[in-house]
Amino acid sequence: MRVGHAEYTGPGQLTGTTVVLAPPGGAVCAVDVRGGGPGTRETDALDPRNLVQRIEAVVLTGGSAFGLDTAAGVAGWLEEQGRGFPVGGGHVVPVVPAAALFDLGRGGDWTARPDRALGRAAVAAAARRPEGARVRQGCVGAGAGAVAGGLKGGVGTASQVLGSGTVVAALAAVNSSGRPADPATGALWGAQPRWAAEFGLDGSPLPPAALERARAWTAEPPAPLNTTLAVVATDADLTRAQAHKLAGAAHDGLARAIRPAHLLTDGDTVFTLATGRRSLLPEGAGREDLVDPAFGVHRAAGALDEILAAGADTLTRAVLHAVLTATTVRGPGGTFPSYRDLYGLPGPGT
Repeated sequence: MRVGHAEYTGPGQLTGTTVVLAPPGGAVCAVDVRGGGPGTRETDALDPRNLVQRIEAVVLTGGSAFGLDTAAGVAGWLEEQGRGFPVGGGHVVPVVPAAALFDLGRGGDWTARPDRALGRAAVAAAARRPEGARVRQGCVGAGAGAVAGGLKGGVGTASQVLGSGTVVAALAAVNSSGRPADPATGALWGAQPRWAAEFGLDGSPLPPAALERARAWTAEPPAPLNTTLAVVATDADLTRAQAHKLAGAAHDGLARAIRPAHLLTDGDTVFTLATGRRSLLPEGAGREDLVDPAFGVHRAAGALDEILAAGADTLTRAVLHAVLTATTVRGPGGTFPSYRDLYGLPGPGT
């Protein structure tokens, strides 16, 4: 998978687009929409009962429903590369699922929103990146204008290699009406002791001085319209039904990191992508190896359960990275303090 960001951050502008580009030939894709106010495109095509089996790219964008225009720019770029659903005569129709978050007016200009040109810029940026390249985080791409419970949101990523060698990775654009932190203690909801080395936080209450500093901020009230978007990807060989199950399980990770989640004013949406490079079963396994005689458990199901659990954990970590790498924004559209600035923690600044 390759990730590309593009933003509009000039005068009055604070919005952007992120594209997750699959390898040539595409990837199995699924989606699970849990929020009450989604803005999406081509999600019906991902139903396991429908025709298209693999897709080439997923778009996460700001701009609410207006920002879905970016997917047309991505589709145009893919067509030029000959990538998409073949329809005969050497022609293709790229199917580009997309979801939008609400960031209108965050830079001050209500009409500043992502468009086709920004979609092309984001997918071209993804294509230029080598496989496995580190992904930019914070106030970039779809996270440029994101706000999370009154704090500055952004884009975060995380990944995990399972004991089987399977990789599970997540990218989140965090723009939630719910809060990523407990206002009474300052602790991030998703932080856990086992991840303390990764984040420098373990979920413990912050010192009284940090809480007093937060109370002194004059911040904008939480925005009434939001949406957190995510892509969870794996190199496992999943069917579309299994990929859909992974999208649903990953929402658990979102709910652990943001409280409350999945409200009517959110459009929380999780896509999954599976490249199929790695079998769910060990190399050389035969039919006789599918069932564990001790437990009667289908081994492929056990392997899938491990991926489902990792999808939830990895998405929680991606949300944490988004919140911790975001930086404070002050402008005509409002002041949105970062979590680190609000509580006086070291790390990215204003």
